[in-house]
Amino acid sequence: MIVLIRNKISDNERFIQPFTQSIHSGNPPSGQSKKNMKQRFLKLLPCCHVDSTPTVRQSNIEEDFELATVCYRPDSLEKMMEQTKFSKTELQVLYRSFKNECPSGLVNEETFKIIYSHFFPHGDSSAYAHFLFEAFDRHKNGAVTFEDFVVGLSIILRGTVTDRLSWAFSLYDLNKDGCITKEEMNDIMKSIYDMMGKYTHPCMKDSAPREHVESFFQKMDRNNDGIVTMEEFLESCQKDEAIMESMQMLDHVI
Repeated sequence: MIVLIRNKISDNERFIQPFTQSIHSGNPPSGQSKKNMKQRFLKLLPCCHVDSTPTVRQSNIEEDFELATVCYRPDSLEKMMEQTKFSKTELQVLYRSFKNECPSGLVNEETFKIIYSHFFPHGDSSAYAHFLFEAFDRHKNGAVTFEDFVVGLSIILRGTVTDRLSWAFSLYDLNKDGCITKEEMNDIMKSIYDMMGKYTHPCMKDSAPREHVESFFQKMDRNNDGIVTMEEFLESCQKDEAIMESMQMLDHVI
């Protein structure tokens, strides 16, 4: 979920942190930016528009889980607490937000793209939204359920560093064969630049996606065989201070 590509971050961070670049700048976050971090991040997650001062009654939320009149009913709170690292209260608030945006209880890819496009009106976010939808669609059935959503969100926000990096690697490994090729990374980078549109500052050159892919492989492809494996990816990322700082910031999003 990149909002902008910044000059003051490392090239590695650009590639492996689409879900963190939108919530902090290249400089250390101020107190005010930390305060707003949760809302800025959640607003970029389709079906997760949490009010800054929620006034949802506890009894009403419980009724939503027990008596929801939607086409798809989520698993029990207890089961989802076992599957994620969210508390009961956090799951209740997330569910209310999800249901408000997705009354049927399911999100298909077209709806996902429409919701995502609202946050990038000056660009074309459809390709990146497709890749992100694939990452959240655990069962590959063309629909993201509330369980799919919170399991993915739990990994991004509450998982270990290895969990988070593995999720990012899976996002970029488009054909899921266990490695990232230049073609796959080029598709990802092009989708990010298309999503950002032409009104970025400073203005980006047409060659920027290709240049970033080359930089990515120079740093990540340790044995120069033209592909980046999970092992290479994890090792390179864990040695990058900027990436590790980004991971730590995710601990305080929600």
